[in-house]
Amino acid sequence: MNQENQFQNQRAIIDKEVSWDKTQVIMSKTNAFGIIEYANEVFIDVCGYEDYELMGQPHNIIRHPDMPKVIFKVLWENLKSGKNFHAIVKNLAKSGRYYWVITDFDIAKDENGVIVNYFGRRQAVPQEVISLHIEPLYKKLLQIEAASGVEFSEKYLIGFLEEKKRSYVEYIKELIYEHEKAQAKFAQYDEDEEEEEHRGFFGRLFNR
Repeated sequence: MNQENQFQNQRAIIDKEVSWDKTQVIMSKTNAFGIIEYANEVFIDVCGYEDYELMGQPHNIIRHPDMPKVIFKVLWENLKSGKNFHAIVKNLAKSGRYYWVITDFDIAKDENGVIVNYFGRRQAVPQEVISLHIEPLYKKLLQIEAASGVEFSEKYLIGFLEEKKRSYVEYIKELIYEHEKAQAKFAQYDEDEEEEEHRGFFGRLFNR
């Protein structure tokens, strides 16, 4: 049994959210294989592990069993091809509690164009987006994975997104953007400014 599995088995899943400052950005650095090389203080505070417990561990040390495998499959396919990917992820703290985040990545390559590091940023996701849209979708994907495997979970996800006429990232962006509009955060913008804001959505979200 590897160390990551030992950590998983030591944690009882608690259906309560971690209490954390959701204005903060969780940051980490991994090598090309997802092994943690750095975690900022926000990451440490939220996940509950000490830095010495995280260094050298696979990033999936914080993977929550409520997460469909297909989401990580798509995420890693994009990252390994050199593309940033914004995924909504439920993570598992050392305490057994959960926290939801959306991802953003910088990808570092060596002089030969080979990926050597991933720099990840993660921020909180509006609860309404999770409860109304993400949790029902992820629950369905998990059910399909349990019954028929990841292959058919992915087929369902593809069909779901085809019906929405969106990619996964476009769908996530639209959910959060529409939530923010409903909260009247952009009420002062005229139509042109709103369109510009929409185009640079993730840059604004992660202060990039």
